Amino acid sequence: MQLRALLFDKDGTFLDFAKTWDAATGSVIAALTEGDEAAARRLAEIVGYDLEASILMPTSAFVGGSVSELAELWAVALGLPADDASFLNRLRELFHEATLHAATPIGEPGRIFAALRSDGYQLGVITNDSEIGAKAQCERLGLSQWFEAIIGYDSGHGRKPEAGQIVAFMERFGYQPGETALIGDTLHDMHAARAAGVLGIGVESGFMSAEQLAPHADYVISDISQLQGLLQTMN
Repeated sequence: MQLRALLFDKDGTFLDFAKTWDAATGSVIAALTEGDEAAARRLAEIVGYDLEASILMPTSAFVGGSVSELAELWAVALGLPADDASFLNRLRELFHEATLHAATPIGEPGRIFAALRSDGYQLGVITNDSEIGAKAQCERLGLSQWFEAIIGYDSGHGRKPEAGQIVAFMERFGYQPGETALIGDTLHDMHAARAAGVLGIGVESGFMSAEQLAPHADYVISDISQLQGLLQTMN
C-alpha cells in the first residue's frame, strides 16, 4: 500500500526545539516565581532546565512531554494542588505567549511541505504541544496552509506515545495505517507510530541521534529536507 498521509511532530521536527522553548521556559519560570530564587531552582530542577545557561537539557522530560504533565509537578512544588485548573490555564497562557514569539523553523519547512503536497501527499501535525499553541505557531510562520489538521495533546485524543492522535487523523480523513507515516524526533513519536501501526520515520534534528532512533524507527533521516528523496526511493 502506498503512502498518502504524512503526519509531522512539531518541535524538533520542523521547529527548532531549543530556539523555541529554551528562552520561553526561562521566562515562564521567572513569571511564576517572581524573584524567589529557591522556587525558581525547584521548578528548573523538575523540568530539567539550566538556569545559568538558559537551556533545557536534552534529558528533560519536557522534550516530547506536555504542559499539562509539567503543570501537575510544578503546582505541587509551588504548594498548590496537583490538579489546580487555574494554574494549568495560567501555565498554558504563559507558554503560549512565550513560544509564539520564539517559534523558529528548521530550515525552510514551507518549501518542503509545498513539494510534498505537490507530490500528492496530505499533511498533518501530531504534537504534544497544545492545539491552540501549535496552530498559532504554524500560522505565524505561514505553515498552516499545508496541513489538513493540527492535533495537540488537548484535542481529545490523548497524547504520544499513545496512538490516539494518529488514529483520529486517519479516521477523520479516511486513511489506513499502511497509507500513513509519522515523522518525528523522539521515541514518543516512534512509539506512537508503532502503536498506531503506521510507518515511523525518525529525524535527527531534535536531541536524538540516528543510533538512538534506529531501533524504534522504520527509517531515520537527518532532517525533513531528506524526506522527499526517501519517499521517492521507497516508491
